[in-house]
Amino acid sequence: MNNRLKVLRAERSWSQADLAERLGVSRQTVNALETGRYDPSLPLAFRIARIFEQPIEAIFIDGE
Repeated sequence: MNNRLKVLRAERSWSQADLAERLGVSRQTVNALETGRYDPSLPLAFRIARIFEQPIEAIFIDGE
């Protein structure tokens, strides 16, 4: 699944560690999300959407 996490994070000048702290996950998890190696759970996807104040569909793109 593709996503816009890296772009959204960069727009706010947040490091991966900054975003990880806000989400309550490890920096490695943020890295795995950004590189597409890990798809978030539904609760994590909702937390990400709330932090960036965008709908989930605007952040995560289904790569079918």
